[in-house]
Amino acid sequence: MIGLPRAEEAVRAHLGARFTAAVLRVERNGASAERAIGELQPGGAPAEVGSLFDYASLTKLFVATAALRLAARGTLALDAPVAPWIPQWRHAPCGATLRMLLAHTAGLRSGVDVRTLRDGDVCRYALESDLAADPGERVVYSDLGFILLGKIIERASGDALERVVRREVLEPLGASADVGYLPPRSLRSRIAVTEYCTWRERLIHGEVHDEKCFAMGGVAGHAGIFGDARTVAALGRAYLEAERETLLPAALAREAVSEQAWDPILRRGLGWALRTGEENSCGRYWSPDTFGHTGFTGTCIWVDAERDLVVVLLSNSVYVDRSDTRAFRQAVFEGALLDTEWLAAGARPGP
Repeated sequence: MIGLPRAEEAVRAHLGARFTAAVLRVERNGASAERAIGELQPGGAPAEVGSLFDYASLTKLFVATAALRLAARGTLALDAPVAPWIPQWRHAPCGATLRMLLAHTAGLRSGVDVRTLRDGDVCRYALESDLAADPGERVVYSDLGFILLGKIIERASGDALERVVRREVLEPLGASADVGYLPPRSLRSRIAVTEYCTWRERLIHGEVHDEKCFAMGGVAGHAGIFGDARTVAALGRAYLEAERETLLPAALAREAVSEQAWDPILRRGLGWALRTGEENSCGRYWSPDTFGHTGFTGTCIWVDAERDLVVVLLSNSVYVDRSDTRAFRQAVFEGALLDTEWLAAGARPGP
């Protein structure tokens, strides 16, 4: 059993001011611990370690893994142009590849405010909008790129994205059947609320928070999956323990968490973000080879391969407001690392 005094204190210190519910999972050197703090909505059921959260952009990690599984089998090719899979894409002749989509270097814009689209067709916008950069030129973190990636996966596999992600990623990880896109109403008692949406004119609870994904019916390559902390940690560990080949051939798993594109804010792997400096949401102390990702709703994972450390924080921070949560996340992730250093040293934890 791992004690988490610093990390737990950091979470509790922000309860109410930053979120109503949070689940923290920490794994290191064969030991693990989970903490559930707060309520799924104010005055509602208490959060539990199995509570479900809107993963937001953590969805990208699962979708990227599905794409890599198809690449490992030869159905897709990392360095071949994606044009044959999406010939209607206005910029298909530019030569963007699957690797570029996964590394956010295909040049697509970051996103779009759905409320500005006359027809509400997000996919059409992704296919027809101007590029923000030439393919391969630089990193532009892009929801639109992963929206197109989701469509490529569907066409390459001949199946719906939600079924591909379940078959290719969630089931091999041993995830609960409750984890996935479009959670049924019967699960709402286990799901943390996100926020009151002025566009939808209701409190968002059990439906995807991301407006683009909502406009697409709740299933997209960039957002939409609901799940627990254990499943996110299992995905991180599958890459950390690449030699086990839980999801991917070892060489491909290692390639996915190695630098594909440099960026002053966050270096990029294949789907994964790579620690660039102390300003990242994992904060100080984490190793240079650390990889992870964040989600806008208040979700985050960081994996330190050097320390065999996986930390997942799921929260509903957008319930309070949409302001930057970096300081909160840094306090939690720095605390989790320091709380578990004794495991590496082989000593007992201090008081």
